[in-house]
Amino acid sequence: MTISQNKFEELLKLIGKLNHEVEKIKHEDIEVSIKGDDSPITQADLHVNNALNNFIKTTEYQNVISEENKQIDFSQRSKWQWFWIIDPIDGTKEFIKKGDDYTINIALCFKNRPVLSVVSRPSSGDIYYAIKNKGSFLNQKKIQSVLNNGEVKMIASKSHLNEDTELYISELSKSIKFEIINVGSSLKICFLAEGKAQIYPRFGTTMEWDTAAADLILSEAGGSMLSCVDLEPLMYNKENLKNSYFVCFSDSLNSKEIKEITDLANKNVKN
Repeated sequence: MTISQNKFEELLKLIGKLNHEVEKIKHEDIEVSIKGDDSPITQADLHVNNALNNFIKTTEYQNVISEENKQIDFSQRSKWQWFWIIDPIDGTKEFIKKGDDYTINIALCFKNRPVLSVVSRPSSGDIYYAIKNKGSFLNQKKIQSVLNNGEVKMIASKSHLNEDTELYISELSKSIKFEIINVGSSLKICFLAEGKAQIYPRFGTTMEWDTAAADLILSEAGGSMLSCVDLEPLMYNKENLKNSYFVCFSDSLNSKEIKEITDLANKNVKN
């Protein structure tokens, strides 16, 4: 355990409380502001960010990368071994539309990789979490990235289905038969972790806070999330916090299918 069991239980309790609080905000009149990068922010983003930052201050690890914090220069960040990555509300646009596919995300990382993480879905109260080498869990029950009933499912983003992704889906469908399902936010990666889908290509812009928490949940559940550039796991706390294109898949697929998935991602995607 990278933080004490008591401290981890405190975090889970806080996430449960925040789930209720942001759902309450969602069903009221949402105040929306526009940030410098033209992305929206609401009082829910700020409320969760403040609560998670306050929690972090009570832990032995004080370094934080958050979508809603002022970004710290890499000359300082590069010295960090331990750091948190948080995305207070992943799927703010979905939240503003009063939808259900948004999440709260927090991960503790060591040397560029997550070692403890939590992803929650406030609309349902579901809480996913993972601890390195201890497995992944949904509402305290262990989950596995498996193939159910022999039917392969691919997740496509609700709002980011671009030309590169459409080309990949078309090419992959020539060698693997799959059904496409749609879901938003980091739930896409969590759905792979619990066996609801087996493939998720993401050939568009994401930031480290979009993926860090769900990354560990997938890998600890028996799945892989690889950069399309070098087919290696994503690294965190880079100088540029933007992720490369990546592809996720369940390790329960056969070796031929995995080779098709990864080779095609590496070959056809420009980063």
